[in-house]
This record gives sequence, C-alpha cells and structure tokens, in this order.
Amino acid sequence: MKKIRELTVDETFQLFLLIKNADVRIAKNGKKFIAFTFQDTSGTIDGKFWDASEEEINRFEAGKVVLLDGKREVYQGNPQVKILHLRLAKPEEPHDPSQYMERAPLKKEDMEEEINQTLFEITNPHWNRIVRFLLNKYKKEFFDFPAAKRNHHAFASGLAYHTTTMLRIGKSLIKEYPEINAPLLYAGIILHDLGKVIELTGPMTTEYTLAGNLVGHLVLVDEEITQACIALKFDDKQEDIVVLRHMVLAHHGLLEYGSPVRPRIMEAEILHQIDNIDASMQMMLSSIRLTEPGEYTERIFGMDNRSFYVPKDV
Repeated sequence: MKKIRELTVDETFQLFLLIKNADVRIAKNGKKFIAFTFQDTSGTIDGKFWDASEEEINRFEAGKVVLLDGKREVYQGNPQVKILHLRLAKPEEPHDPSQYMERAPLKKEDMEEEINQTLFEITNPHWNRIVRFLLNKYKKEFFDFPAAKRNHHAFASGLAYHTTTMLRIGKSLIKEYPEINAPLLYAGIILHDLGKVIELTGPMTTEYTLAGNLVGHLVLVDEEITQACIALKFDDKQEDIVVLRHMVLAHHGLLEYGSPVRPRIMEAEILHQIDNIDASMQMMLSSIRLTEPGEYTERIFGMDNRSFYVPKDV
C-alpha cells in the first residue's frame, strides 16, 4: 500500500490514514465542514470534508484511523486530497493509531545517549544541575514529543531530534570559533524548547494546551528554570542563571516572533541562528523529498510561504 509521500498529482487512491487534526469550520454558505490533516509514517496531507453533519463531526475525530478514498490534488501550490469517501477503520483492519505516526529518523535511545554525553561538557555546576533536573523531570515527554504542531519537526520525538541536531551544529561552530562559551550554548540548546512539553499535548493529534496558547513555551521554560532553582536552592538572581534564562527567552530572536527580549549576548544570538537553520533545513528537506527534480516544492508556511525549486541538471 502506498504512502502519502508517494502519491502523485491527480492520482486516485485508497489508504488507511490517521486523522491528525479535525478542525470544524463554517463555509461561506453557512454550513459546517471539517478541515482534516491526515497522516501516515511518511508525512501529512490536508483535505476538506464539506457539509459535515453533527454525527460526522463526532465520528471523524482526531486520533481515529480511517479508510480514505481520495484524489491527490494541488491547491494554491500545496498538496491536498479531494475526499471521495471516508469511513472509520474496522476492528479487523489496521486501526492502531501508533502505526501511522511519523517519527524522528534517529532512535530515541541513541538521541538520549548523545544528549547525556553532552551533559558532561556543561561544566558550570548551576547550568549542569538545572539541565539535569529538568531533563529528569520531563524525560518521557522530552523524548516523545514533537517540536511543533505543524511546521518544523512536527513528528514523534521531533523535540529530541531538533535538540540533537542543534547540538551537532553547535559543536561544529565551536571548533571554528573557540571563543564561544560551549557549556552555555549546550545548556541553552537543550533547554530552549523544553517548554514544548507543557505547551503541546503530545505526539499524537498534537494541539496547544491552555498554557501553550496563553503563556507560550519561552515563558513556560523560564518558569521551569526558576522552579528548578528553588528546588536546588540556587539564587536565580546570580549572573550565570540570569544569563541562562536570557538564552531561552531570547531564542526567537525578535519581539514580533515571540521573544520578550532580543539576544544581548553572543551565545544567545548563536542559539537563535542555529535554531533557525535547523528548523529551516527540516522544513525544506521535508518538502524537497516530495518534489521531482525540475519542479517546485509546495509552499512552505514556515519559510514565508515560499516554494523552492529543485534543480534538475546540476
């Protein structure tokens, strides 16, 4: 059976898929429709279910496995499916949602080992103990959760994978620029998105929590650092801890992107740049893998809604 990533334009298909998201909206004619995101291990595709009844809205919830008859199309530069027929998977059919989850390309245990080895390079005792405290507190979530709902690393274990690849980029930069405070950069990388374990609901049918919507992961992880200081009996007004808090609060780079403060130390700026590079690479590569040479990718929302050309003869 084919995967979402293997479907071509205008191809009709029948696939078992997981409903990742099912958002009920109102059409121009006043009738309700469901904006679906369907998922398998290769990726996701969106589709709309028009004139949905209340019974259908209740039946086709996020987290359910369905048998979808559809046609692969393109709308405004993005792939989508025209839903021809939809029903729930039967008990005797492949109906386990975990079978359809996209996962990080690295094994969880390998990422955990790599991150744990990096902890020995965080030689500042305050930073080291805070990072260890929070990783131990949220170990399961940290290695299971995605890094986002939709854009970059939006798959199971995406948070740990994003962290691992950022650490690798950081280590390569430190070889070129030994002036960088390596322990601070590593601590900042590991903690920068840890608030996602509170901001998001989990790896399956990922949504934002109330705290995620109203507070956001930057402030949430800053609060976690403060709480860790209380538990560890550290003074969170000490310079090294204030600097660590600055790392996570400034990592979005700009106020309009959600950071309450712009980077004001070198390592915070580097963290922001590494984060942006890794997120951008993951989004571009995910789309390029779906695109034939000589063609353009779908529009990538997280890359300013641009599409990227895949060269054919170079």
